[in-house]
Amino acid sequence: MNLWQYGTVLFAVLALSIFLIYNNLVYGHLLKQAIDHQRRKRRLAAAYDVAYKRRRVIKSGISSHLLLEMDDFTFKRHLRMDCDQFDSFVQFLQESGVGCRPTDEGGKPLVPLKIRAIIFLWYMANNNSYREISDKFNVTQSSAYRIINEILNSVVQLSSQYIQWPSHHQKLQYANSFKQVCGIDNVIGAIDGCHIRINRPVRHGDNYLNRKGYYSILLQGVCNMQGKFTDIFVGPPGRVHDARLLKHSYLFSKQEEMFEGRWKLLGDSAYISKEFPFIVTPKRDNGMLSAGDVHDNACISRGRVIIENAFGRLKCRFRRIRDIQNTNLSIAVKLIIAACTLHNILTEENTQPSCFEHPYGCPRSNDHNE
Repeated sequence: MNLWQYGTVLFAVLALSIFLIYNNLVYGHLLKQAIDHQRRKRRLAAAYDVAYKRRRVIKSGISSHLLLEMDDFTFKRHLRMDCDQFDSFVQFLQESGVGCRPTDEGGKPLVPLKIRAIIFLWYMANNNSYREISDKFNVTQSSAYRIINEILNSVVQLSSQYIQWPSHHQKLQYANSFKQVCGIDNVIGAIDGCHIRINRPVRHGDNYLNRKGYYSILLQGVCNMQGKFTDIFVGPPGRVHDARLLKHSYLFSKQEEMFEGRWKLLGDSAYISKEFPFIVTPKRDNGMLSAGDVHDNACISRGRVIIENAFGRLKCRFRRIRDIQNTNLSIAVKLIIAACTLHNILTEENTQPSCFEHPYGCPRSNDHNE
């Protein structure tokens, strides 16, 4: 073998060695990547399993049926009504068709009607998000949303049965009650407006910025001496004055039929106008009021405070409407109507007039009930 042939063979051996070493390195790298990928998948699977188990532990909905077994006092603290009232509420839902469908859209069994009623009442009594309610009652967020909206619509339809203008016989009873408290004849209720805080609406948001510096929609309410609403008007933007709010309401347009030229309401100084002859208002204190005027103002105040207390109890019982985190105004209006309806149901049943959290009565100074 000459020198040339020897060099060629040596070069071929070196080239083959380099090729084999390179292949081994590449294969080793790919094998390491594959092993790392499998390890990563196993770690992720283990982490998911741990997180899922932890989430199952966090969910209190697995034992949410225990709410139905609580004593009346505890049950009422959580859901704002006692067990008998709750049973009546569930019966209404059954009659309205809420509990008729055997399955939901996905073919899965529906959440039991009593649990759905609890979910709705919990939603109204608290400010929990759909995610929090989903975790608490062991339902999906979409199911929580459907349950709450279905029952909300049913309660809104129920409102006309529980928020009613008094009959002639009831007017006589209400007038007698107010006469005993404030000494004024022919008074059948107290009227006022109330701001319900909301998020800034997408459209015409500036119209909802009220004089206190936050966004709100207005609730106009008339109530009797027990604090039960006999008329409500909901929806105008927060910047609207109480007098203008009244002018846009059904109450103002039908005043001749509803007051018959005889019956009166008690209102604050916002209603001082010849356009509202059916409202008894205090005289403005310009520093020159007579003793008789001061006495009359005090009498009006004693009777009128009942509407402020009613708004205070409404917001304490149903915290959802203290601050409605929803830019959909139609849903906000429904929530307020539903809260007023539930308030009347509880008032009609002669339940405790004050809140558990505030046994000395409502309203509180930060409730924005004016």
